[in-house]
Amino acid sequence: MKKEMQATNYPSNLTDAQWAAVEGFFKDGNKSLWPKRELVNAVIYRLKTGCQWRFLPKDFPPYSTVHTFYRRARLDGTWVRMQQALVKKTRVAAGREPEPSYAIIDSQSVKTASCNDERGFDGGKKRKGENGTSP
Repeated sequence: MKKEMQATNYPSNLTDAQWAAVEGFFKDGNKSLWPKRELVNAVIYRLKTGCQWRFLPKDFPPYSTVHTFYRRARLDGTWVRMQQALVKKTRVAAGREPEPSYAIIDSQSVKTASCNDERGFDGGKKRKGENGTSP
């Protein structure tokens, strides 16, 4: 039997249409004491506010239950599958192809590690110089 929750309407809660779009991604197991919608709402609240798990409001399921639900869904790839499906749905609604045809990588966002032993800091003057010496 599922526990009944007090209906508190947080701005981060899913609407009925939003829940209908993602409900199929969450299996309703036999041992579930809490409605999946409440668990998803708690996860979204935590992600939107940035609060710690222990500081979830008391009208959500217990934080340990919400964390376990989130962790299991993360490990089995539920969140990634849901996000990919929502991106495809959004692209189609915008009149685009479901899959992007190409990607652009900004070269400034790609980190490179260059190993150059010819430069260093002069210990006494804290200035950069060639071969570890001050200019």
